[in-house]
Amino acid sequence: MFGTVERLGWATAELAARGIDLHPGPESPAELVETARRHDLDVVVLDSYELDPAGAGALRAAGVFTLAVIDGDSRGQDADLYLDQNFGAQLPALPGRLLAGSAYALLRDSVVTARPTAPRAATAVSRPRVLAFFGGTDAVGAAPVLTRVLLATGHPMDLTVVVGRPEVEAELEDITPGRGQIVRPVPPTGSLPALITEADLVVSAAGTSTWELCCLGAPAALVCVVDNQRESYTRVVRHGLAAGLGELAELTGAGVPGRAARATAARTLNGLLSSPQRRAALAARAWSTVDGRGRARVVDAVFDAVRPKAVAD
Repeated sequence: MFGTVERLGWATAELAARGIDLHPGPESPAELVETARRHDLDVVVLDSYELDPAGAGALRAAGVFTLAVIDGDSRGQDADLYLDQNFGAQLPALPGRLLAGSAYALLRDSVVTARPTAPRAATAVSRPRVLAFFGGTDAVGAAPVLTRVLLATGHPMDLTVVVGRPEVEAELEDITPGRGQIVRPVPPTGSLPALITEADLVVSAAGTSTWELCCLGAPAALVCVVDNQRESYTRVVRHGLAAGLGELAELTGAGVPGRAARATAARTLNGLLSSPQRRAALAARAWSTVDGRGRARVVDAVFDAVRPKAVAD
């Protein structure tokens, strides 16, 4: 792996456990090519919002097969193959082939092995177990905002919040739960799939973790925390794979608009907390959408493209 893993001890541990070496990330196209040659690489996967757009083209010109992970926009990368794992993704005008849709969702072993054999049944509970997490470090500070919205429902709950930064944890400590409500902060963990399968409701950002939630058949409510999640968030909510809580910018808004957005989100959450049938319906649609075999499909597509070249060589 070439890149940086900052403030994510659990991610560093995951790499180490798999014997994957972590190297500094090449920044220029020339450095990418030099790195590929030094390590004798046949295939390079590019997954970055910051790489020089000429990187993929330089690798291809050097004879290295490239797969670019995208979110609807190639960001100028001229790759051999593109992967857009967002639900409902469609073929844009790209020079290479596109693997599009959640059938190609890339999921970890711990997620795939935890996938239930059938959607969960509707089960009534007096105090639902709720899990809230918003990426490795919660860089946008969504956890305190959504914790307040959850507690504002007034519904009893056992809420576990994954806290990625000390400042987020400090803000959570200033929040007072209501009657029958418990808030339990936990650090980022590699055991997240287990926490997801144990939860009666999951509240999360509408990022790539959405596909983990779907694969695990979790009843989920999502918030759009950054602009590049908006299109995927809209599709997922529209098709009933998860409930929508709106955009973080709206939920943190001041004045009447902000209060209205938070009240709407609280009503949505209260409806889910109060109805095992609603939660089960979301979980069933999500479970049927992502089967956990996306990684194998992507690898097969890469091998199918690379093998003819290897035979010719």
